[in-house]
Amino acid sequence: MMLRSRTERKTIKIITVFGTRPEAIKMAPLVKELQKYPQEIETRVAVTAQHRQMLDQVLDLFRITPDYDLNIMKERQTLFDITTQALTGLGQIFAAEDPDLVLVHGDTTTTFAGSLAAFYHQIPVGHVEAGLRTYNKYSPYPEEMNRRLTGAVSELHFAPTPTSRENLLREGVKPEQILVTGNTVIDALLATVRPDYVFNGPLKEIVSSPTGRRLLLVTTHRRENWGEPLREVYLALRDLLDTFSDIEIVFPVHKNPRVREGVERVLGGVERVHLVEPLDYEPFAHLMHRSTLVLTDSGGLQEEAPALGKPVLVLRDTTERPEAVTAGTVKLVGTGREDVYQTARELLADPQVYEAMARAANPYGDGQAAQRIVLAIRRYFGFTTEPWHEFGAS
Repeated sequence: MMLRSRTERKTIKIITVFGTRPEAIKMAPLVKELQKYPQEIETRVAVTAQHRQMLDQVLDLFRITPDYDLNIMKERQTLFDITTQALTGLGQIFAAEDPDLVLVHGDTTTTFAGSLAAFYHQIPVGHVEAGLRTYNKYSPYPEEMNRRLTGAVSELHFAPTPTSRENLLREGVKPEQILVTGNTVIDALLATVRPDYVFNGPLKEIVSSPTGRRLLLVTTHRRENWGEPLREVYLALRDLLDTFSDIEIVFPVHKNPRVREGVERVLGGVERVHLVEPLDYEPFAHLMHRSTLVLTDSGGLQEEAPALGKPVLVLRDTTERPEAVTAGTVKLVGTGREDVYQTARELLADPQVYEAMARAANPYGDGQAAQRIVLAIRRYFGFTTEPWHEFGAS
């Protein structure tokens, strides 16, 4: 890996940037790991609060207090709103702090704005969860272009898997700038789930349903699925309820009004469907652990659920996480009513098919991604010559 000379300061300054709950979950282990080296690294955290409440509960869980909080979230915000406010606010922070490195994560609008602001100030960018691709700029939208544009200005690419590295190499990124680390979401998940967890509120009654009840965990939010595609998914869920009398659906409904309106029209008031508010990360992780099957259009759940032995049906036509499909931990089913129904029905009706997915090896991490990333950063700035071993290396 290429090395960068330290500045005249005895320590380096790193600003970690995020704005949504998924980013916070995946960056929290990295923030905590950076904080273990105060003699070498001044750690700063800047949040845009692109998602306010959903972000705050993760910060509380992992006991992270941001040094900067732009608090940009507003009702019915647009991509223009998020981008311009995040770009301006983060640009001002970077000008004041003059960091040696800015760390961003994944593919949100905060990620793109943060990397662009750093580029404008000629500050190196480290991209965590780099190299995920569908090569369809509108699927997922706007995430595919967010991550590709972020990659274009990044100096260090922390790729979660060898497949992600290969994507970056094909795009001309130098091999020495790419490090395969595993995904930090597995770090966060393994640090959160515990056998003695007790649910509170409505979930307590749902999870303690009579023996033999099987829980299906459902989440939807993708912009490209709004409207008729999601309606098809929800109708498929009703078909499954008609077929299997022993299943219950737990559906934390995204706060976006467009999503909520569609869910209520098809699933509101339906027996054995529990429409709940978005859950804090800790109860959500444990709900995932207790579930039988996960149906989602989320990216992160494709990585998390298999780590808990839960098959995932991806409600999308494309995925930037093909490793899971190859490994057999997820199936890409799209949003068609019949496709969703038939695939889920087979898993619920055939124990052998179910076990084949549930026992497939998770290709996304071993809980040590944050350690690998911080070691790589310390090597990059010349603090250590400790050997670095990539994730998945034999």
